[in-house]
Amino acid sequence: MSVLASLFCGFVFGYGLIVSGMIQPTKVLGFLDIFGIPSGAWDPSLAVVMAAGLTVAGIGYAVVRRRPPLIEKESLWPTKTDIDSSLLTGALLFGIGWGLVGLCPGPAVVNLATLSLPVIVFVIAMAIGMLMHDLRPVLTAAPTSSSLTRPPRMASFGVVLEIRAVNLNRWFSLNLSGMTIKNLGWQPSSE
Repeated sequence: MSVLASLFCGFVFGYGLIVSGMIQPTKVLGFLDIFGIPSGAWDPSLAVVMAAGLTVAGIGYAVVRRRPPLIEKESLWPTKTDIDSSLLTGALLFGIGWGLVGLCPGPAVVNLATLSLPVIVFVIAMAIGMLMHDLRPVLTAAPTSSSLTRPPRMASFGVVLEIRAVNLNRWFSLNLSGMTIKNLGWQPSSE
């Protein structure tokens, strides 16, 4: 049931992006071009979409926090609230990429349907960046004798949205919009 809920939410999000025009990089770049304000070329529509989205999400979270989950056993609310260098660096890199291309991950995935080569290249580069981030601890850590017994196998999918290393030298899971598919042939040991 959670897979269907994730699929439904993804369709609603993607449809909202299409209806609002936010899958068009020119809309995003038009908003980010603050130097276009004096000439009237600035496009404020992204601010309206963000405000509407934050309002609906804020009300939704306020309602949902008071109730037990409908589909899952428990709610998994974020617990990290500190602003650290990792958050600031990620926000800076995200902003640079968004400003250069006019796409962020959600609209980029929706834009894959256009089969536009620049979008495909962007999504591949985005996936490689996510993979590099998640594998950095594995690649920089000194190998242990137990991590050398068998190399981890990673599931292969057409479009990798997010690959997250879990229990870094033991097993990997692929997270697609809340669905976690574990490589069951490689389980963590009970050390």
